[in-house]
Order: sequence, then structure tokens, then C-alpha cells
Amino acid sequence: MDARVDITDHYAFQKPGDPRRTILILNVNPLAPTHADEFRHDAVYETLVDTDGDARPDIAFRYRFSPKENGRQFASVARVELERELEDGHLEEEDEAELLVEHAPVSFGSEAHITHGRHGVRFFAGFRSDPFFFDLIGFLNGLKFTGSDFFVDKNVFGIALDLPNRLLGANPKIGVWTRTLVPMMLQPDHQTQADQMGRPAINTVFNKGNDKNTFNVTQPANQRNAITASGQTFLQVFIADLEALGGYTAAQADGIAKILLPDVLTFDFSSSAGFLNGRRLQDDVIDIELNLVTNGKVTGDGVGPHTDYLSEFPYLGKPHV
Repeated sequence: MDARVDITDHYAFQKPGDPRRTILILNVNPLAPTHADEFRHDAVYETLVDTDGDARPDIAFRYRFSPKENGRQFASVARVELERELEDGHLEEEDEAELLVEHAPVSFGSEAHITHGRHGVRFFAGFRSDPFFFDLIGFLNGLKFTGSDFFVDKNVFGIALDLPNRLLGANPKIGVWTRTLVPMMLQPDHQTQADQMGRPAINTVFNKGNDKNTFNVTQPANQRNAITASGQTFLQVFIADLEALGGYTAAQADGIAKILLPDVLTFDFSSSAGFLNGRRLQDDVIDIELNLVTNGKVTGDGVGPHTDYLSEFPYLGKPHV
């Protein structure tokens, strides 16, 4: 995948010290700037919000970028109220789009340039320290963890939005996920989904081979019944993995799998609690998920939060340079 649209993580949490506001963060470009040193100008980056619990998006926050010229790049942010269901992974028309931020400079250095927009929105996009912490090598070595944080010195390209809760709808209990879209090869005027993420590491843990790509372009509302390369549904694959990893009974595995699918980050923006309520930068999501999927057999990877998170927006630490 093009690193510029490869989602590493996303976060949704109540703004520290202000329960009237929410922070949304979308990170892309793993190991930046090794593979890319910009946002893709012909792509669309999105944070999607489900306001009624049906795993279908009702609101989209869309981030677009200009071409990078002379070391500079600019971003715009639009809020779109969605009326049609996203069945095929293509971009819905923007008849009801409201521009929140325009001509916001992308930060390529250590300083975080913050842009103020409509409705009191604040926006950041740029080069940042990767906030994720995980013993990736131990995971790839059959869950033999040594407490070595693969991501402690890595960078990403981050997109952060500080917004009043009212822009997320009247119901504080929402679902949030992110996706990226790129021009179709034979129809460059149309954009189609390239990557998506709901809860952290779900696709990484449960899906194998090309099933990861299928999962990335399957809309959350359709994920339980979508067919994998083995001919099973994703729900059946998740159930089998939970039985194997955690020794769960079929009934227990079915119940947990139906929580994990649809793969949407559930978030009550009236609460400051962390994961599984949204996700804060410091939340040890890997320990929580390892404990769940292994039924307590593996309680963690021995890695803790980074020490470079900022106390102020955009909260992502300065890049390692």
C-alpha cells in the first residue's frame, strides 16, 4: 500500500480539561519519512461517525491536501452529513459539505502549526512521533514478548482535530472509524477506499493474507457476513480464532466476536474514560486486547506508553529527527 494512505492508528477522546470538546486523531505513513514525506494530494482522508449505532456513517470529517511544492503543503477540512449508505467503499457526493478549515499549513518540522477554523475548530497536520507502543517483534514471534517497544523511535504523519461535541451530533454515544480513499485506476475522477481502521490491531490479529485487504475495503456494517478467502465469513473466522487463542466455548467466542465486529471504535464523548471508550494516546490497548483474545493467558507485552506526548493540542509528540 502507498504509505501516504496507510493508516497506522486513530484516536478519539474527550479533550483533557474540557468535557465540551473532543479530540480526533488519524495517523498514517508508518516509519515516516522513510517511504513518504508528504500527504497524498489526490487522496481523501476521513474520520467517520455513526450517531445511531447501526455501524453506518452519518457524519464524515474529510481532510484533503494540496500538492507539496517548495517544501510546503496545505490542508482543508470539511464536515459532511451523509445521507446514503456506503456499500461499495466509494466516496459519497458532498452536497451538504461545510468547510471547517482551509489553507492550513502542514508541519514538516518539530514545531506544530495550529490552524483555527469555523465553529471554534482547531486543526493540525504534519510530521510527528508515532504514539503507538507495542512489542511488534514479540508478536510476530508467536507472542514471545520481551518488552521491546518497536515504535519508541518511529514517526508518522498525523492529522488532529479539536472540535466542539455538537459537531458530532446530539447523541454522545457514537461509533468512530477512519479510512483513506484514492483515485480508481481506470476512473481517476472517482475515489475508492484503500484502508480503514476501527479498533486497534483487529485486522492485524484476526485476519491472514489477502483477507486483510478484503477487510480493509468492507464497510463495518457488512463485516460479519463478508466472505474470506477460506469461504468462511469474517464472523466465523473470528469465532474460530477466539476458541483457539483463548479456549473460549463456541457461545463465548460468538459473543466476543459480535462485540469486535463491526470493527468500530465505540465512544461516549460525555465520558473521559479511555479504551474501550474511545482511545487515548496513553491507553494500553495491546494489553487489553491480548488479555481479551487469549482469555487471560497473555496479559501484556511488557511495553508502556511513550513519554513524549504533549500536554496540549495536538498531543502528538515532536518527531524523532
